[in-house]
This record gives sequence, C-alpha cells and structure tokens, in this order.
Amino acid sequence: MFSAEDIREDFPILEHIIYLDNAATALSPRQVVEAQADAEFHYRANVGRGVHRLGRLATHKFEEARDVLQKFFGGEAGTLAFTRNTTESTNVAAHGIPWEKTDRIVVPLQEHHSNILPWFRLEAEGKIAGVDVVGGTDGHIRAEDIAAAITPETRMVAVAHASNVFGTIAPVKEIAKICREHDVLLLVDGAQTAPHLPINLADLGCDYFCFSGHKMMGPMGIGGLWMRDGAPKLAPAYAGGGMVGKVSGHAFTTAAGAGKYEAGTPNVIGAVGLAEAARYLSRLGMENVAAHSSELAHRMVDGLSEIEGVSVTTPSDVTLVGAVSFTVDGVHPHEVAYFLDEAAAIMVRSGEHCCQPLMQKIAPNGGGTVRASAYCYNTEDDVDLLVATVEEIAHMVK
Repeated sequence: MFSAEDIREDFPILEHIIYLDNAATALSPRQVVEAQADAEFHYRANVGRGVHRLGRLATHKFEEARDVLQKFFGGEAGTLAFTRNTTESTNVAAHGIPWEKTDRIVVPLQEHHSNILPWFRLEAEGKIAGVDVVGGTDGHIRAEDIAAAITPETRMVAVAHASNVFGTIAPVKEIAKICREHDVLLLVDGAQTAPHLPINLADLGCDYFCFSGHKMMGPMGIGGLWMRDGAPKLAPAYAGGGMVGKVSGHAFTTAAGAGKYEAGTPNVIGAVGLAEAARYLSRLGMENVAAHSSELAHRMVDGLSEIEGVSVTTPSDVTLVGAVSFTVDGVHPHEVAYFLDEAAAIMVRSGEHCCQPLMQKIAPNGGGTVRASAYCYNTEDDVDLLVATVEEIAHMVK
C-alpha cells in the first residue's frame, strides 16, 4: 500500500491548498509535466506524415502511448482511439453507429450530461425512436432496472461506471451480461473509474469505453474511446488528413485501425503525458488507489453525517470512488464552497455537477450539492479539516 504522504511532493500545489475537487480534474504529478516538456523540447512533430527523425520519434512515442493505455485498461482486444475527452468519445460513438429510426437507448437518471445529451440529440434529430431514462435518486444503479427497461427496440444501454455525484459504482459486469442476453450494445462512461479502479476491459464486457485523461492525472484535452473487437464499426466523426487511406476523384477510403478516428494533427504531447500518468498510477497499484479513495470517501460520509444541519446524499454502505455529495441547511452550495476556500484553502465543487435531470429530483429548490472528492494524494487530515470546517459553517447558520 502506498502512502499519500510519500507522493505529495510530486504535486507542488498541495503545499498551499487542500484539493478535494478530483472528480472534476485531478492534479498532474511532476513526472507527467516533465514527460510533456521533454516531448516539446526534443520531438515536437506531427505523427505519421514525415520521415525525418523528429517525425519518426513522435510517431513512435504516440503509438507507444496508445499501447500503454490499452494495457493499462486491459483493452488489447480492441481499438483505442485518442479523443479530447469522455464527452467527445461518447459523441463519436453516438454519431458513428448506423442507427435505425426504431432504435431506443436506455440510460440511468443519474448520468452526467455527457452521457445523456448525445442520446437526447439523436432523439431530437429523429435518428432514433427515443431514450428511456431509468433508475432512482439514491445513488444506486440496479441491473434489474436496466433489464426491465430493455425492449425489442432497445439498441444500446449507456451507463456511467461510477456516478460523479454520489461516487457509487454501477454493476457494469451484470449489466453487460444482460445486454449480451438481449443482443444490446453497451457503452460505459469511465470518466470516474479510470482514475480510481483497476479496469480490465476484456472482463468488463462493454462494447465501447470512454475516458478522460485530466481526471486520471493526465493533461487536459486528451482522452480515449475504446472499441471492442467485434463491436459494430463506427463511422469516423471527422474527415481529413491523417484518417485517409486513399483519395480517388471525389471518393476516399479511410485508414485502418485507430487512425480512422484521428483526423488532423493529434494531441501528441497530451498522449505522451497521459501515458506517463498511466505509468504513475500503475506504480502505485490501482487496487491500492481504489482502496485509498474509498476509505477517504467513507471517512467523509461518516464525519459529515454526524453534523447537525448537514445532509449527505452519498450512500454509506457501498464502495465509493472518492466522491461525496452533501448540503448544509440554509446555505447555498456555492456559499459553502466559497467559505471552505476562504477559511481553510479547501477546494471542492458546488452546483449541479452537469447532472440537471438528477438535481431536479434531489435538489428541487436549486443550487445542487457540494461535492468533495478525494484521490491518492489526499490524506485523513485533509478529510478531517473538511469535516471540521463544514461543521463550523453549519453552526454559523443554526
């Protein structure tokens, strides 16, 4: 088991703040920043186009990064295309599948907008028959609810591996089994689990897996879309340089493999940084990261639940990925977040967390919730100071 104290020196900003906004964006360690700087200084070049030494080295490092990520996720039996983030990955899948107008898609209520709006858009454009929203507001996604929502017209189930509001983990393997039994596709939004859980895509059972680099210590503006071998081939979202096989007259063919989905100059520096982030996490051990995140989340739940006037919306009886949502009676979530920053240099997230359909149910008066989310470099002291400061806020308004 790694020690959070031992790795904190890799994150210089932690000398000045307590960072508990990891569900939004994780901090990058020195090693990731240095890997990007090395790429900028020594092999800044486009990939797959030039034969000079910089182009060859950049191409090698870019493809090496892809290999690192595929192994990190156990996704060798599939294709991993680099994208900007989970949102873009989901949209590429949404617009790449050859839908029938009778198709329906099942999504849970608690999904992030990135895993709701692409499907709503298909519905609005008349490309599918509709989107069936299922599940409650207690933070749990139940496989039986997904199964009950599947009809002969269901073409896909799209589900977040973990909730960015509650921090709870969906039973994706069970859902995958149900999808296979009904010949339904499964897309998994892995934005919250890629940073926290050991993931083996070969075992998970999904057809498409989306993730963002900036949530797993990598750079912003880089992420990925993994497509299982045997899953329906997606049409590329963009056409242009880099994704083309051959142009003849007005017709063209696309490149093979991941290149088909990577038109234009890719984020080579970002891919190198993301690969270094995956290496860093691998050295810590994802089982260790998962245990540490869940332990701190439960410490938050326990401490906050004891404060009069504080309501915790995150369940306490399940494994968590570090995120905990709560409210303070009589205080707007933004005011709580502002006070935590001003009083104790604690960074948290406040608002609707890109989950308006859910927030309309659990926070109907507006404002959303406060979300504190821990990661591998956070400590019990960080959590205890959060709890103490929230208690101070709650007592101020009694």
